[in-house]
Amino acid sequence: MKKVVVISVILSILFATACFRFSSTPPADPRGYAYAGSASCAKCHSNIYSTYLHTAHYVAAVPANGTTVHGSFVQNFNAFNVNASQKIVMDKRDSGMFQTLYVNGKATESHRFDIVLGGIKGESYLYWKGNGLNQLPVSYFTQQDKWLMSPRFVPGSVNFNRAITSRCLECHASYIGARTDQMMRLNVAEQFDKSTLVYSVDCERCHGPAAQHVDFQTNNPGVKTAKFITLYSALPRVRRMDMCAVCHSGNRSQMLKSTFGFKPGDTLANFKLPDFVRASDTGKLDVHGNQFQLLEGSKCFINSKMDCATCHDTHQNQRGNTVLFTQKCLGCHSAASHNYCKMANTSNASLIKANCIQCHMPALSSVAIISANASKATEADILVHTHRIAIYPQQAKKIMAMMGGK
Repeated sequence: MKKVVVISVILSILFATACFRFSSTPPADPRGYAYAGSASCAKCHSNIYSTYLHTAHYVAAVPANGTTVHGSFVQNFNAFNVNASQKIVMDKRDSGMFQTLYVNGKATESHRFDIVLGGIKGESYLYWKGNGLNQLPVSYFTQQDKWLMSPRFVPGSVNFNRAITSRCLECHASYIGARTDQMMRLNVAEQFDKSTLVYSVDCERCHGPAAQHVDFQTNNPGVKTAKFITLYSALPRVRRMDMCAVCHSGNRSQMLKSTFGFKPGDTLANFKLPDFVRASDTGKLDVHGNQFQLLEGSKCFINSKMDCATCHDTHQNQRGNTVLFTQKCLGCHSAASHNYCKMANTSNASLIKANCIQCHMPALSSVAIISANASKATEADILVHTHRIAIYPQQAKKIMAMMGGK
């Protein structure tokens, strides 16, 4: 009897010790034990993951280094003149890359590039100020290949104190936790737990927590059907659209709770109130603005079962592939059905087939990203393809002129 009691005590101690070790082991991912992290996805989906690394979702937020910062640091090409007496110089040091403000030739303030946002039409940069994030005043614009004033900054002046909130990171990153210590009670900008930052819009942002999926598929390699993971194609259309609308439906509506908690299959209206932008409103076009509403108001969307993935493969870099997107259009609109088009005659039929996007989803100026100003301090109008699929008479004239027509 005593032996049984002793064995029971030992087993109890071992069980308690195991539970303590399990409970004290931090999760592999800052979002919790349910998440596996993108590196786990890459083990089985290496081809998809390798192409994903070249997408806009991946470069939405990455650490700043010599590979991810594309502006020039060469002398005479590494400065932006703010006004007659102030300039910002981009320089490299052993401790990193910095933006330094010079006033009348004297260095007065300097901050390091820590995080890169964007990476396609341009890059903007953040630096850590304690546990808060601020935006650097100079960004790099790809089309112009220049350092220019950052979006929404006042031309002709310098401000290193523009705070970045978690709302910005909800669309540029996959997660960051807030500081919960006494600093949160101070009258300062939003504070973050740096160690919890999950860069990029990652796999689990669109497919949901994957730890159970990874565990099952690893232990059951013979099972080829994906288990315990959300497939975009398996969701109803409205939920598929909600997934993309998390970041592509504008920032003007009231937030109800953080979209860091949004999982595929959730209802977006539980996280943010609808932004009732008119479908014809292209005046504030933005890459992460009202594209969702513009698409939903298009006849192509209303009269079909299309969704964002009908044309976009988020695992692939499809930027600038006009031929690919034209084929997407022709998948529903055969050449025969477009004989009514005045531009689709025999002599230019091939050109028309290659210009569906330019004519019906033209690249328009986005004042939501950056706007031209009287001082020309930005020198940049950023063009974004509208997702309101429609007839644009002025664009048709441009196409006709390009073809030598009237």
